[in-house]
Amino acid sequence: MEESAGPVESRAPLSLLALLSELKDPDSYAHAWRQRCRDWAAIPDYEEGDRIKLAAPVTLTDGSTCQIVTATHYRRGRQKRRCYRIEETGGLVRLSKASLAGSELLSSAKVATSPVLAEFLAGRE
Repeated sequence: MEESAGPVESRAPLSLLALLSELKDPDSYAHAWRQRCRDWAAIPDYEEGDRIKLAAPVTLTDGSTCQIVTATHYRRGRQKRRCYRIEETGGLVRLSKASLAGSELLSSAKVATSPVLAEFLAGRE
């Protein structure tokens, strides 16, 4: 399947998009598909300990909502699984990558753990 045939999955890697030729029609389906792939790739991949504010509150299965979470993990057998600790309750929740779209980093775990690294990063801004 090629991109003008209407692929619904918009998760192609940026390295693949870089190999594609230029499009002549900016209103084509292929152009919109490439932009959706870029938007998906732009969703941040947070480090453990990063404190995050989601773009919109997420409603959980028990009806409660959360908007500020901290990235962490739990073990299931030998695997580490990504999850997020809810700031208000301390409970753990799994969030899809799509729910992280538009989120912002409130505080970085890297800065909090190393004063030397915090000083270095502050000098780069």
